[in-house]
Amino acid sequence: MQKSLRRKRKRRVARATLAAASAGALMLTVAGCGGDDGDTVSGGPPPVTVKLPSLKGQKLEVTAVWTGTEQENFTKVLKEFEKRTGAKVSFVPSGDDMAGFVGSKVAGGSPPDVAMVGQVGVMREFAQKGWAKPLDAAAKAEVNKNFAKGWQDLGSYDGKQYGVYFKASNKSLLWYNTSAFDYAGAKVPKTWNQFLEQAQLISDSGTDAIAIGGQDGWTLTDWFENVYLSQAGPEKYDQLAQHKIKWTDPSVKKALETLAQLWGAKGLIAGGRSGALQTAFPDSVTKAFGNAAQPDAGMVFEADFVAANVQDAGAELGGDAKVFPFPAVGAKKPVVTGGDVGVALKNSKAAQALLTFLASPDAATIWAQSGGFVSANRHVKFSAYPNDPMRDIAKALVAAGNDFRFDMSDQAPASFGGKPAQGEWKALQDFLKNPRNVEGIQRQLEADAAKAYKN
Repeated sequence: MQKSLRRKRKRRVARATLAAASAGALMLTVAGCGGDDGDTVSGGPPPVTVKLPSLKGQKLEVTAVWTGTEQENFTKVLKEFEKRTGAKVSFVPSGDDMAGFVGSKVAGGSPPDVAMVGQVGVMREFAQKGWAKPLDAAAKAEVNKNFAKGWQDLGSYDGKQYGVYFKASNKSLLWYNTSAFDYAGAKVPKTWNQFLEQAQLISDSGTDAIAIGGQDGWTLTDWFENVYLSQAGPEKYDQLAQHKIKWTDPSVKKALETLAQLWGAKGLIAGGRSGALQTAFPDSVTKAFGNAAQPDAGMVFEADFVAANVQDAGAELGGDAKVFPFPAVGAKKPVVTGGDVGVALKNSKAAQALLTFLASPDAATIWAQSGGFVSANRHVKFSAYPNDPMRDIAKALVAAGNDFRFDMSDQAPASFGGKPAQGEWKALQDFLKNPRNVEGIQRQLEADAAKAYKN
């Protein structure tokens, strides 16, 4: 498209954005209404529902992958724990390779007290190796009281409860720039074919349709999982997640070919495929919302935690940024979840007390009020969330009960599903680079999976 037309488009979008702002947009800082779920309001003091021991003089070290806004919000939770117990908590970022980080610490004889693990497969490896310690009676009781059985099962290994799913996520969401949609005349799609049509419409209007954070391989696994779950169905999904069928299965080929309809198309991906491979996840959100009037992309795909990145980008959730469910590729729309599970790596009263706190509505409410967070804890009041989009996402997650599928790569051994530059992350990056190489990528995935699963 000619530059003059692009400049004209940007001026029109700027006017549309100003009009939307003057009409009133829902800000991330707006307090939630009480509704019928109690009188806790976003920004108010957290509830006190759980009794914690005195830990004065004790020190804990906690590790997680979180940085930036997520780390700041989790620190608020840890500060409340310090206030209630007298303990001192230090936070150490693990980097993306949690298994490698914890492994090195265990080998050195100084593991952190608690790790917030992003992959259920890694949590189970920690339990199998004896690194993770089972929950004590108080922590287990808090988990059983507040979480559906599906989440309890995800935190278990060999019949014992090890983990607390403190931070959950709905990974079946697409976030869109309302100005880009309005200018292009695009509508929210319900099916994959409609999604491709609307993406082309946005591209034709002068804005690349979608930003992909391909530098972070985990984002690409989420793309695959949503397509595969909707298209192949939950039974096949479970089989592939456990490597009971091979990655050379025809169902995998079909899903990759479907993905290639987007990844291989010209003009739909911001910066093209090579640009996507050099774009980190937070930057993909910035491309869509960093300049709401002149976006580099009309949409970005990822979980509910995108809300925090939208806030960082200076956009208004519910105004500049809105969200729709991942479109149905098959008969039903997919519901893929993820989550960070807290596990104790030391047998200590303080570590177990922190996990008990994280399993309570008290801890989850603190982060919920800050945005960019969803809890599967059924006793967190929905009014704790700062806006309607996050309340709706939380309600849907809790209402799903046990009827969801957990992130497939997070269920895999870390060497296949949870490490940069290897396994599924690397294979799907290679596929983004060359979406025509379907069968070659299938063979690559199967070879890596067979080695990791050892079956």
